[in-house]
Amino acid sequence: MAVPLALTALLYNAWLLEAVVPTGLDARHSYVSELYAQGSPYRWLFGGLELVCAVLVVVGAAAGGMKAEGGVARAGWWALAGVGVSSVADVLMPMTCVPSLQPDCRPVHPAHTLTSAAVHFCLFASLILIMRDARQRGEPKHVARWGPPLGAAALVSSLCTVGPLIGYGGWHGVAQRCHLLLVGAWLAMLSLGALREGRVEAAAVPVTPGGLVPADRDARGKFGRRAPKGLAVPSGAPLSPDLPPDRAG
Repeated sequence: MAVPLALTALLYNAWLLEAVVPTGLDARHSYVSELYAQGSPYRWLFGGLELVCAVLVVVGAAAGGMKAEGGVARAGWWALAGVGVSSVADVLMPMTCVPSLQPDCRPVHPAHTLTSAAVHFCLFASLILIMRDARQRGEPKHVARWGPPLGAAALVSSLCTVGPLIGYGGWHGVAQRCHLLLVGAWLAMLSLGALREGRVEAAAVPVTPGGLVPADRDARGKFGRRAPKGLAVPSGAPLSPDLPPDRAG
């Protein structure tokens, strides 16, 4: 659960490859979706990374949903799985052109806009539900504490990306990339919470009724004899040697 979420936090920001890949886009005034729009030179690179990220989101979220206790937590994790499913649709129904490079290309592409809206709906649903569960239980503490301000910042940055859709373009690329960094931080927080929970479970020592030592423990008595396999003895109690045959009454 922790590993796929950690990888997702990185791949969700694969747009950082713009620093070394000559995409031709101006990151300040272009959508990240333009990296895998039809006709983009590196469509298969960025689209492929987006698909891998989506699959990892579904894997990590499904693991969290099956392990979660309580309806709110389960709903939050399955909403996160919806982010992955919607992201797959987002790649399979890309922009048909590149708005920031082609003046006659309209920024609204109905199918792609719909799938992107589904991604954001599932994302914020998961944020709200998982944070609510964390605040009710008090665990994970970092999610309960930092989740609300992170979610608020992610919402504001998301709203700042809709300018071109309503006829006011410019600098939406900066807002969207900030939004993606915040989502990556959210996924990293979930990964850290899963890792800490796994360590706590691994460190837990099972307690048997009556304070008995587990049966497979290497218990020895004062005579140096090993406890019979499959039997349990009180902690610290020595084992009595077998009586000789001539004294067995």
